[in-house]
Amino acid sequence: MQQLYKLIDQENIRLVEDDIPHRVKGLYFDHIIVLHKNIDTESERNSILAEELGHHFTSTGNILDQSSLSAIKQENSARRWAAEQLIKPERLIDAFKAGVRSRWELSQFLDVTEAFIEESLVHMKKLYGERVAINEYIIHFEPLWIYKSFE
Repeated sequence: MQQLYKLIDQENIRLVEDDIPHRVKGLYFDHIIVLHKNIDTESERNSILAEELGHHFTSTGNILDQSSLSAIKQENSARRWAAEQLIKPERLIDAFKAGVRSRWELSQFLDVTEAFIEESLVHMKKLYGERVAINEYIIHFEPLWIYKSFE
């Protein structure tokens, strides 16, 4: 996830690990990303970090109160930003070429959580429709399958 750390450096964002309330695994405010110090896996850390970085680029103000429609929209924008940064259709093709055949294997290949992949696929389906063609590959988003054309 070098691209995330590169963006953090370019944007002069401070990355801190701290003991924040357990139900909250990450926060962004005023050029600071705070991650819970006890995140279980690197995949989970990458997924949370991408979303918090997404808040830097897409959110304004305090959106902790998720009962506000504006806060919900900003949360969704940050998640979409994260998905677009980490799960590109070309990376799905790379995974297919590498022999990845399950969601768990895909999460390991992309170094994100399976939940992050699910949200990203929903977003891709909204962007591209049911499927997208890239060169000789077709990616179908629900259920996820990829095939190579032999034309």
